[in-house]
Amino acid sequence: MESELDYWGAKALLDWQVELGATEAMLDAPIDRYGLQDQKPKPARATDAPPPPVRPKKIDPIAEATKAARAADALPSLRAAMEAFEHCDLKRGARNLVFADGQAGARVMIIGEAPGRDEDLEGKPFVGRAGQLLDKMLAAIDLSRDKNVYITNVLPWRPPQNRDPLPAEIAMLVPFVERHVALAQPDVLVLMGNISCQAVLGKRGITRLRGTWAEAWGKPVLPMFHPAYLLRQAPAKRQAWADLLELRARLNSLN
Repeated sequence: MESELDYWGAKALLDWQVELGATEAMLDAPIDRYGLQDQKPKPARATDAPPPPVRPKKIDPIAEATKAARAADALPSLRAAMEAFEHCDLKRGARNLVFADGQAGARVMIIGEAPGRDEDLEGKPFVGRAGQLLDKMLAAIDLSRDKNVYITNVLPWRPPQNRDPLPAEIAMLVPFVERHVALAQPDVLVLMGNISCQAVLGKRGITRLRGTWAEAWGKPVLPMFHPAYLLRQAPAKRQAWADLLELRARLNSLN
């Protein structure tokens, strides 16, 4: 009876086989090494690869606003285009679109900055304390939103917490403002506040700009203090009165 092969004996036999060139263990069935050459995996074709992920097309909100604004041929269709515009995040936090108030086609068109709380609730520009002051200012030179003044804002939606609009927000909404002016066809534009001057004239610094006539979009433009600023800075009402008289004189000269 043969003795059982111990560990060291088995290892010595394996080492001896390696020295003879037996580097692979035998399987249960023989392997045709020559036949394996024909069974090499073929490289994957380009058509077999998964398609690359589709990247969403980058949207230019200014281009989209310009396209929508130019397509509007009347004030109602412009309002509808603004209501359908989905690229301004301010819309998601606002209650109402603040489009305009007053008489479309009036000789004077006032462009304010952005709606406040009261304007957001009612959907009309200049209806709070600043709006009440504006009505008194206009009445002093025989103007009224009920008869001969048309009013809108640069932004139709209220910024959260009444913060200043961001440059990107102003830029994407300027095409709507420009088209608004073209459709309303006023004789003169009145820009109230820094945001309005930035949007229409590309300039800020209302203290320096106020009271001096400029031109934009083929219209004479008069920058003025915003009524909300006058509520905080009562001494500036003297300058605002001078600007109102300048507006009245310009209207008289156009007659």
